[in-house]
Amino acid sequence: MMDLQFITIDKWDEVLWEQMEQMYHEAFPSGAKSKGILRSMLDRHIAYLHAGLNQQGKVAAMAVTGVVGKADDKILIIDYLTVGKELRGAGTGTWFLGQIRDWAVQEHSVRGIIIEAEAGTSDVHKERFHFWERNGFILTSYVHQYIWVPEPYQAMLLPLDGTEQPPDDGEALFRYINAFHSKAYRKG
Repeated sequence: MMDLQFITIDKWDEVLWEQMEQMYHEAFPSGAKSKGILRSMLDRHIAYLHAGLNQQGKVAAMAVTGVVGKADDKILIIDYLTVGKELRGAGTGTWFLGQIRDWAVQEHSVRGIIIEAEAGTSDVHKERFHFWERNGFILTSYVHQYIWVPEPYQAMLLPLDGTEQPPDDGEALFRYINAFHSKAYRKG
């Protein structure tokens, strides 16, 4: 794998976003939050942008995350994570996820990381689930149907507090996810 630098920002950086934007929209053609919402999330200190930069300073991987919960119940939500097409399958995603995990533990003392993945049985869905499972995430059985998007989702948890299983079939994890989304779309 090529040598990448990991950075995290909590204030909007237009130049960095311009490098991330095409990768973001290619990876998330539907359901992606608008630039205005992402910027508002950073301005309101409820989200972070992470990047893996190559030796030329260009974005090779990007993610949007947020911390939810209080005190000893903090969870990191990975809202979006993608790696440039040319680097997929080379360990870059695993490296990038490890950097985000280490940052979240050091900076926020999180007890776990949650992602929501589109529920489905296509090869693309299976490939995504396999990536997350290979990196320690546990797929839950609960399938959540949002009213504003057509596709259903399942939560996956990476426990970091020594527990080995999610608290239930995954429905409880959506309380964290929904709290994050609620803050993200709130005005002001």
